[in-house]
Amino acid sequence: MTQPPQQPPHDPPQGGFGAPQDPPSGGFGAPQDPPSGGFGAPTPPPPPGPPQQPPTEPGYGYPQGQPQQPPTQPGYGFPQGQPQQPPTQPGYGFPQQGQQQPPTQPGYGFPQQGQQQPYGYPTAPMQPAHPAPPQGGGGKKFSTQAQIIVAAVVAIALIVGGGIWYASGDGDGKKDEAGTSAGTSGENKGGKGGDGQDGGSTGGKEKAPANVDSAVGFQLPQPKVTDVTSVDGSWVTDKVYVKSGINEVVGYDLDSGKKVWSIPLDGQVCGASRHMTKDFKTAILFEEAKRTKAKKYQTCTQVGALDLATGKLLWNKSITASTGGDRPVRFTEVTLSGTTVAAGGLDGGAAFKLADGAELWKPKVSTDGCYDLGYGGGEALATVRKCGTYEDPQLVIQMLNPTTGAPLSSFKMPAGVDYASIVSTKPLVVAADVGDTAGDGSRKSHFFSIDETTGKLTTRISADAEKYAARCGSTEVEQCQHLAVGNNRIYLPTEEHEGTGESFSRTNEIVSFDLTTGKQTGDRADAGEKFTMFPLRMDGTNIIAYREPPYDKGGEVVSIDGSTFKQTVLMRNPADKAVRDAETSFTPDYAEFRYEQGRFFISETMISAPRKSSLDDKEYLVVSFHTS
Repeated sequence: MTQPPQQPPHDPPQGGFGAPQDPPSGGFGAPQDPPSGGFGAPTPPPPPGPPQQPPTEPGYGYPQGQPQQPPTQPGYGFPQGQPQQPPTQPGYGFPQQGQQQPPTQPGYGFPQQGQQQPYGYPTAPMQPAHPAPPQGGGGKKFSTQAQIIVAAVVAIALIVGGGIWYASGDGDGKKDEAGTSAGTSGENKGGKGGDGQDGGSTGGKEKAPANVDSAVGFQLPQPKVTDVTSVDGSWVTDKVYVKSGINEVVGYDLDSGKKVWSIPLDGQVCGASRHMTKDFKTAILFEEAKRTKAKKYQTCTQVGALDLATGKLLWNKSITASTGGDRPVRFTEVTLSGTTVAAGGLDGGAAFKLADGAELWKPKVSTDGCYDLGYGGGEALATVRKCGTYEDPQLVIQMLNPTTGAPLSSFKMPAGVDYASIVSTKPLVVAADVGDTAGDGSRKSHFFSIDETTGKLTTRISADAEKYAARCGSTEVEQCQHLAVGNNRIYLPTEEHEGTGESFSRTNEIVSFDLTTGKQTGDRADAGEKFTMFPLRMDGTNIIAYREPPYDKGGEVVSIDGSTFKQTVLMRNPADKAVRDAETSFTPDYAEFRYEQGRFFISETMISAPRKSSLDDKEYLVVSFHTS
C-alpha cells in the first residue's frame, strides 16, 4: 500500500508579510482614532513623465519597455529560488526622472521598495502602487522601424476595438476568439463605472443606499506575535463581525468594533471554513496546544464547530486515521456543506455532524493508495481524491454524499495535474494548473466545468495566467479567490494593463465564460481609469466586486448586474490619505474581503513578528467602512 506523503509544517517561514506593530493604548480590539490633524486632502497626481519608447514586442495590454523575463514560479505565498529583478521600466505609481514621488500604495503582489521578492510573496504595506508586470521574453528583436509599425498597429486596433481584445479558449485547443465589450465603458461615473445612478441592479439583495459615500467604522491593530501566525477566517452575522485572533475567535460590534464576545481556543487557528449556515454556524481547525518559545509549531489536529450567534464553541475533537495508529490526523483545511463538517489533509479526510461532532466517516487510504486530499463545500460536497505515487499522481474529482462519504460521480483530471482546486460545487467547477504552465504562482491555467451528476466533462476553459488574475492555493482544495461562479458562468478579472488616460495609468476588467460552451460571453465590466477590480461573491444573479483605488481616491464596492453587466456603486470609501493608507495596507491575495448590507470589512489572513522600519506605518488586523 502506498502511503501518502508527509507534509512539512503548515506555517510559512519567518518573515512573511504583515508584520504587526504594537497595539495602541486601549488594548487589542479597541477602535482606533484617526491621526491628529484629520485625514487631510487628497494628494494631487504627479506631473506627466517623459514620453515612453514604443514596445519591442506588444504583449497583452502592456505596450511598454523592453520585454522582461517572467519570474520563476513560487510556491503559494512563499518565495522560491532567487529574488527577481523588478521591471526596468517604471509602471504606474513609480516616479519618472525629474518627477516627485507620489504617495505610495500596496501593489498587487509585487515587491515593496528596497526589497526584491518574487511575485506571490506577501509584501508589507506602503509599497509602490501597481508596478507594470513583467512581460514574457523570447522571440526575435524588432528593428526600430518595425517597432514603430507594430506600435501603430496596436494603437489602431485599440481605437477600432474600443479597448483591449480578450481572447477565450474554446476548451478544445482551437484558436482563441476575440470577446466583445458590453455594458460598461470604463468611465468612473454612472452605471458604467460608477456612481450608481443608472446601474439599476435588481438581481440581488444588496441595494445602493441614498448616499454611497462611506465612513470609517473601526480599525483594529494587529496583535503582537513573535512568528508568522495564521489569522484566517472572518464572518459577518446580523449582529457581529467575527475574526480569528491569537488563540481565540472574537465577535466585534458591527459598527463600533467593540468586543462583544470571545471564544478561547487551546491553540492557534489553522483553518477556517468560508461557509456559514443560515443560523450562523461554521467550522474551524486549530492547533492542539499554544505555541511556546521551545515549540514554535504545533500540530493542526483539532476540528471544531462555532455558533457565531452566541459566541460558543459547540464542540472540538481530534481523530486518528484507520491506518495511522494512535497518531492524531493532521488537517490542513476544513469546509461546511449543509450539516456536514469535512476536514482534509495528507492523512485523508474525515467528516462530522455539525450539531454534535459525531463522526460520519474517518480518514482511510485505499489499497491503491487513494485518499481524500481536501473538500469543497457550500451547496454540495465534493472532494479532490489523490491516487498513485508522489512522483506520478492521478487526481479524481468526486461528488460525495455528505452523510456517508460515498461517491456520487467521478471525473479523472488529465495527466500533468498535481493539484486541483474546487471553485464551486454546484455547479461543479474545478481549477488546475495543467502541466505547470501558469508560471505566475496563481496555480490555475484551466477551469473544468463538470456535470456533477454523471462526472462527465462539460467543457474545459483555458484561462491564460498572463491574461486572467484569479488565484488558487498550491495544495489547498478550497482556496481560489478573486473570482465568482453564477448564472452558468465563471467571472474572472483580467490582469492589469495600461489604461487610456494619463501616463502609467493601470486598469483591468471583469469578464465571463460560459460553463456549457467554454467560450467567453462578451460581457465586460470595466474597472475605470486608474482602478482595478475583482469579484468578491455572487449576490443572487449579480456580482459583488471590489474596485481597488489609485493613490488619490478611495476604494469602491459595486454590484454588477448579471444580465446587463451595468455597475451600481454600493459604497465609495473616503479619499483622505490616512483612510486610504489604511484601506490599501492589505495585499489583496492575502486578505479577506466581506461586504454585507452596507458594511465592508478587510482583514489579514496572516501576520508576523514586528519588523524594524524607519516609517511609523500602522498595520491593521481589520479595517471597516459603513454607509449611513
